[in-house]
Amino acid sequence: MEDALIVGIIFASIVAIVKIVSDASTRRRLMEKAASDIEATKALQLHPEMINLSSLKWGMVLVGIGLAWLISRWMPYYWHDETVVGLMFLLAGVGMLVYYPIAQRKLKQIEQAERRTPPTT
Repeated sequence: MEDALIVGIIFASIVAIVKIVSDASTRRRLMEKAASDIEATKALQLHPEMINLSSLKWGMVLVGIGLAWLISRWMPYYWHDETVVGLMFLLAGVGMLVYYPIAQRKLKQIEQAERRTPPTT
């Protein structure tokens, strides 16, 4: 179990580093191509609702992983370690599948609200 934890931490660290580097390069390219500072600032700003959606997504994934862990603790003789890890991935995936239609609906609402309000210049 400890070996799996170490591998998981190393994997998560690599993913975090790649994400940080790719986000930085994307921001740099966007700043180079933007015609003005206002356009660049507008493009780089996250909509407040997007932050909430990200929290919802990771909350659903972590609830799925926690649910798998709880199931494994309730039935320790029935579930093997490999089965628990598979169940964690399965329930995390179910969390992502449940998140997708919620996010799509919310994004459509945000787009409709932005179309209704005239841009402020």
